[in-house]
Amino acid sequence: MTNSKQKNYAIPLACIGFMFFAVGFALGLNGYLIPLLKGSLNVSGAASYLIVFVTFAAFLIFGYPAAGIIKKIGYKKTMALAFMIFTAAFLLFVWPAKIADANMEAGVVTENVRFKCLVLFLIASFISGLGNTILQAAINPYITILGPMESGAKRISMMGICNKLAYPVATLFLAWLIGKSISTAQVGDIIKPFYVIAAIFFILGILVLFAPLEEIKATGEEEGKENDCPYAANKTSIWQFPHLVWGCVTLFLYVGVETLALQTPVDLANELHLPNPEIYPFLPAIGMTIGYIIGIVLIPKRLSQAMALRICAWLGVLGTICALLVPPQYSVWVLFTMALACSLMWPAIWPLAMADLGKFTKKGAALLVVTIFGGAVIPLLFGILKDYLHSTGYEMPRATQYSYLIALPCFLVILWYAYRGYKIRRQSKK
Repeated sequence: MTNSKQKNYAIPLACIGFMFFAVGFALGLNGYLIPLLKGSLNVSGAASYLIVFVTFAAFLIFGYPAAGIIKKIGYKKTMALAFMIFTAAFLLFVWPAKIADANMEAGVVTENVRFKCLVLFLIASFISGLGNTILQAAINPYITILGPMESGAKRISMMGICNKLAYPVATLFLAWLIGKSISTAQVGDIIKPFYVIAAIFFILGILVLFAPLEEIKATGEEEGKENDCPYAANKTSIWQFPHLVWGCVTLFLYVGVETLALQTPVDLANELHLPNPEIYPFLPAIGMTIGYIIGIVLIPKRLSQAMALRICAWLGVLGTICALLVPPQYSVWVLFTMALACSLMWPAIWPLAMADLGKFTKKGAALLVVTIFGGAVIPLLFGILKDYLHSTGYEMPRATQYSYLIALPCFLVILWYAYRGYKIRRQSKK
């Protein structure tokens, strides 16, 4: 990148930052919907976490095909398309809310009505996840290759602040529009708020089409310049990049534990009978923001991306152990530490995994987006483990607290990648 191009980073960074905020906002809505469905529709913990599961399931199904959309219509139009899909999803949320509201007013909420509403909520969440998949498939590689690869973690850290602060903003915005605490809100209360949110996302999608974003390519990606990236020039398949494959495994586990830290605070605070549980997503959001700021200041001049990942992985291991051992009333505060540990993992894993992909950059990025499906699997396993522990005699919230054990093996694998996994690329180049 030339200096002249570097001077033009500010506007693209601002545009992409706003889209990272939209991604976080859409995912943050789940943090409110989980306890809402549990309390209003009286569904189990595992069933309520299906909202998260289906949202992230879209990444598994559409993550890789999203690369074809980007290749066909370009980054900017793909981003605008994602906002239109978000709009449709938020409008669809209104349907089950109206059904539940009508039956509650009539005083007859049968099991069939609960099941129907839950299924419709899951369909809406899946479509929202589709929008999220397509948007993330565009914005993550875009911000990674916008500048030098060695400073990719710094740029992604900037985007991370926008993304993670949106999580608590989503729950607070929804609570503000509803005008009730989560403990007293009913499913029908989300009807008007989701009309408002759908209108906002539709307008934003139109604005994206006029955003000053150039179509950019990674080194060696442009046709006729494959030899600019010698490592990738002779490769015939995306599976011939071991550092990418192991990076996908690592990212899968990381997204899972980060989702736990970001989307369980409201549920846990509600079980602890803390006042205004909807404010507690700010704890992990602040933890991640502090980590991102450290990354922006120190990477790459004083801290390499690999070293940042090692430090965060160790902190994640220690944070998980603390979450298991502290008294239950303090457990929600430990999510701050777990989130701080997660802060620089995404910014570090992406550049390490995408290094030297050349002409396979879009496919590699799409494969990494698929692994965001970890945000579906790990929280669902968390919900299942929580229900199991409760059924064996553990009281809430102690059962919830012990369920965070699922994060420990995830952090250990991330620790391995930080020390060994990403180096497989270097070894295979010899």
